Amino acid sequence: MAEPISRSRGGKFDIRCPHCAGPLTKEMETSEWTVPPLIRDSFSMIGSAVGGTAGAFYGFNHAMPVVKRWIKGPMWVHFLIGAPPVMIFSSGCAGLAGGSVPALAQLASSSYHAVVSSSPSPPSSS
Repeated sequence: MAEPISRSRGGKFDIRCPHCAGPLTKEMETSEWTVPPLIRDSFSMIGSAVGGTAGAFYGFNHAMPVVKRWIKGPMWVHFLIGAPPVMIFSSGCAGLAGGSVPALAQLASSSYHAVVSSSPSPPSSS
């Protein structure tokens, strides 16, 4: 079994997994590897807005023609019957995007830090 990688940073030793360069101590887990809460919440709000809007456009463009075909009557009846399923679909899209966008941001951040911390420093050319 491979030994954990230890590096000194500011008097502290960073212990990392030899396979993925992930942090093995709780102190490292909450330091530079995590996305700050303000950024995470911002990505969550942006993801929810984009997911909800995209879900609403998709839902109305695909559900309303079906409702028009099946239900005969004025336009307000089509809207009354077709809007609730579209709103549920849009809410689901907003929830999925609101959770997955911050998760992808965290994945990108931790992957970047893993690559940077595991790559050897380039040889000095002096």
